[in-house]
Amino acid sequence: ALDAQIKQIEEYINDFVLRLPNYPSAMTPVGKDDSENVEQRRWGEPRHFEWEPKAHWDIGTDLNILDFDAAAKISGARFTVYRGLGARLERAVINFFMDTHAADGYTEVLPPYMVTRSTMTGTGQLPKFEEDLFAAKKGGAYSDLEQMYLVPTAEVTLTNSVSGQILKAADLPIFLTAHTPCFRSEAGAYGRDTRGMIRQHQFDKVEMVKIVRPEESYDQLESLTHDAEVILQKLNLPYRVMALSTGDIGFGSCKTYDLEVWIPAQNCYREISSCSNCEDFQARRMSARFKDENGRTRYVHTLNGSGLAVGRTLVAVLENYQNADGSVTIPEALRPYMNGKEKIVPAAK
Repeated sequence: ALDAQIKQIEEYINDFVLRLPNYPSAMTPVGKDDSENVEQRRWGEPRHFEWEPKAHWDIGTDLNILDFDAAAKISGARFTVYRGLGARLERAVINFFMDTHAADGYTEVLPPYMVTRSTMTGTGQLPKFEEDLFAAKKGGAYSDLEQMYLVPTAEVTLTNSVSGQILKAADLPIFLTAHTPCFRSEAGAYGRDTRGMIRQHQFDKVEMVKIVRPEESYDQLESLTHDAEVILQKLNLPYRVMALSTGDIGFGSCKTYDLEVWIPAQNCYREISSCSNCEDFQARRMSARFKDENGRTRYVHTLNGSGLAVGRTLVAVLENYQNADGSVTIPEALRPYMNGKEKIVPAAK
């Protein structure tokens, strides 16, 4: 009888502990919410328009490259169908991101898009954020298997690639990058950004993950953030870097920088990348360790960052590169991936 009670208490304690957030770093600004995030720097000047800039949903619809009505008919709200040069531009952005990160020393990975419950728990998505995930239905011969989920980010798969391992000191650092679709219910964002592609249930993202020695992790955070910034600079998109306050930082992060790109139609900066150092928070949940030169077994530190969110990059390109005649100039960095095409122009009527 006592064994049964002990098991129940242990399950309760384990569930309670798994819901505790990470400790913020002493370098993280103290604040109640995002209003107390601290700007670190800006790059580029927002473009001055001689006309009222159009929102990306109007630009995409007018060019017949984004179809929100078809997506709503097929899947409901918060989805988008890309057509023609819209689909080609999305693919160009993805390939540009992946080629850039691979050249910067990241190993390209193509991971699964469905993962187990234990994998989600390892990086901190479960149990606390279950309502924001899409669970994959099980049935038939698979009904007894562990619950599966669609990935909300490739951070989950890339970081868990070292779960349960004791790495050699010579194995570190490990730099990984992947493009995946991401699936999120956006349960906490009801009524926000209901138009357009800022907040979707399905979107593409290129993720960067670093698995490093503890003494290197904060230098690696600066390097990771720089790798995301390089993408925006090559696209010539104005942005700013914000250090998130303790009231806005993510559940598993010790310190986070958000990159916010300029969105002309909204006349403000919007998040396009989030770069975080989780220290050993995820490593402890995953049991990811390494043996140092003195033979000690220590937890690795894990970092992750968007490099970048693809849909939001498309939003920024369409709005920042729009022209008065309704066309959109293709950034020079993307033209090699578009067969040299320089503009997307409205169809002749």
